[in-house]
Amino acid sequence: MNFSLEKSFDVLERTPAVLDTMLQGISADWTSVNEGDGTWSVYDVIGHLIHGEKTDWIPRAELILSDKPDKTFAPFDRFAQFDESPGKSLAQLLDEFKALRQQNMAWLRSKNPGGNDFEKTGIHPAFGSVTLSQLLATWAVHDLNHIAQIVRVMAYQYKSAVGPWIEYLRILKT
Repeated sequence: MNFSLEKSFDVLERTPAVLDTMLQGISADWTSVNEGDGTWSVYDVIGHLIHGEKTDWIPRAELILSDKPDKTFAPFDRFAQFDESPGKSLAQLLDEFKALRQQNMAWLRSKNPGGNDFEKTGIHPAFGSVTLSQLLATWAVHDLNHIAQIVRVMAYQYKSAVGPWIEYLRILKT
């Protein structure tokens, strides 16, 4: 499938509701445990998504669409949630993510990018030149990637409980 802003909105606008439906009110036994050293819990993933809403997608899109001569992106701290989320409940994080995503979707819709806007570029600290369409496509896939991660982390909690059925559960073999 080729990039389409409207198709990206299909995912981006639904992600908060998907996460809310999956996670609101669920036991912390599902959401506070990770898969081992160096992995993230569901709680950590939601914190990471919030940090991205604040400092990644829209600030970078804004820079690409601006008239500023320097289009170099600020580095993104992939681990900021470990400093920003403590003390908040998962319900608070889900609500914060939903509110930020609504604001960001409203901003993006208000800019109404089209035509050559999608070929405008910014400078990523690791990848170099990237287009607005690549940034927005990555944002949608980033959501899907973390939804899959959340599902995998939750499934992992029953890895030993499923017994011999593990042979049929590819999600537990990663």
